[in-house]
Amino acid sequence: MKKLGEGFTLIELMIVVAIIGILASVALPAYQDYTARSQLSEAVSLLAGAKNPLSEYVYDKGAVPDTATFNDLVPVRAGKYTDSVVLTGTIDNLVLTATMKVTQISGELQGRTVTLSTTDMGKSWLCAPGTVSPRFLPSACR
Repeated sequence: MKKLGEGFTLIELMIVVAIIGILASVALPAYQDYTARSQLSEAVSLLAGAKNPLSEYVYDKGAVPDTATFNDLVPVRAGKYTDSVVLTGTIDNLVLTATMKVTQISGELQGRTVTLSTTDMGKSWLCAPGTVSPRFLPSACR
């Protein structure tokens, strides 16, 4: 009895490589978007952490805190991917803005911003993409 060669033929291996290439070309952009969304979620979390102390201050004092007071109210204003969280606006239109870092972060987020604003002294907040593409916003901010 003659034993035939074992293993795969060249064409079978080429088909497998082509299939892996197609799968990779679909998966890589999805992974990059997932990475960007997870990095942006840090900024949204920092903004959310600033809402309560800011709302309490505005409700209690009837005024917008100055920069030093805001820095005391919200001690964590930066993170691994977030460069800063700043407060702007008036008592009738408070805006918290998170700015993303410009290095070691997804290219589509570098230096971009996401905002959280209120027009009723902090009772309700609206999340907006700022300069970030809305597709990167986490579900809590849509």
